[in-house]
Amino acid sequence: MKVTGNIVKILETVSGVSKADKAWKKTSFILETSEEYNNIYCFEVFGEEKVDKFIKFNKVGQEVDVDFNVQTNEYKDKYYTSLQAWKIFKAEAKAAEVVEDDLPF
Repeated sequence: MKVTGNIVKILETVSGVSKADKAWKKTSFILETSEEYNNIYCFEVFGEEKVDKFIKFNKVGQEVDVDFNVQTNEYKDKYYTSLQAWKIFKAEAKAAEVVEDDLPF
């Protein structure tokens, strides 16, 4: 899935150690689109390298294109859904509309 919008907030980075004794790191950010309804998304970026790149190249107020997956996990009969961003790029500039004149000269 893909969405375009402005980064309005970057949340605090969280890290820890898994049951398999492996370190992990994630951060979340809030994206607001220009849609009238359902225009706020909270995305997760997971993995040390991805988090570091995200923090380095993205700032609040920047317009970005986000490719993401929706993931749902079950834990003790409760379901948790997250939007996992896997590709984030600066939004492409909107192509200027060319108005063609239908005059013969």
